[in-house]
Amino acid sequence: MTTIPYRIRRSPRARHARIVVDGAGVEVVVPNGFALRKVEPFVNEKRPWIERTLRRLSESAAEVGTASVENGGEVPYLGERLRLHVSSDPRRTRDWVSRRGDELHVAVGGGPASARQAIERWYRRRAREEVAMRLDVAVARAGVTYASLQIRGQRTRWASCSSSGAMSFNWRLLLAPPEILDYVVEHEVAHLTVLDHSHRFWSLLQSRCGDWQERERWLKRHGHALHL
Repeated sequence: MTTIPYRIRRSPRARHARIVVDGAGVEVVVPNGFALRKVEPFVNEKRPWIERTLRRLSESAAEVGTASVENGGEVPYLGERLRLHVSSDPRRTRDWVSRRGDELHVAVGGGPASARQAIERWYRRRAREEVAMRLDVAVARAGVTYASLQIRGQRTRWASCSSSGAMSFNWRLLLAPPEILDYVVEHEVAHLTVLDHSHRFWSLLQSRCGDWQERERWLKRHGHALHL
């Protein structure tokens, strides 16, 4: 029997042990008083479910085409694939990333971790531009306004809209096809009118994004693969 690699995270808010399986691997979340000797039996008990989930995630990632952050690799960008040209020079004091057509040129002073961080910063900058452009068009069409825009990197949340109109979007949406980002923007703009997920909200979203259900299914199926 092969060993399933996993990491353990203690959580003061956890009442029971639970297992999270996503694009980052397998995580066992346990309460503070949970005995570590019980973790391995717990994982083995859930092994069939873990293996099925890992297999499903692997198949889904293969459909999407994951990022390969290395020289000659590729990263997705709103339905495109950008080929990476990565160079490293320890004398370099400032990392640099520039897009040239379907290529992304990256120059860093450190190793692979530095390149990954530089590319993520580039995505965050681009996300602010891509989201703001779509958001401005969507609110103008809806006849509403928003208070502020933040770009974040949450693990499980794609976007949010507060009661005050503060908008937040995950930069990893740029790793998805453009219609997925369009959908998430329309979803959050609808929350500027209806803050909850009542029938009124879904009816409003349907009027603005007729195929929202298909796009929501795509995000639920493939969202785990949207990472560098």
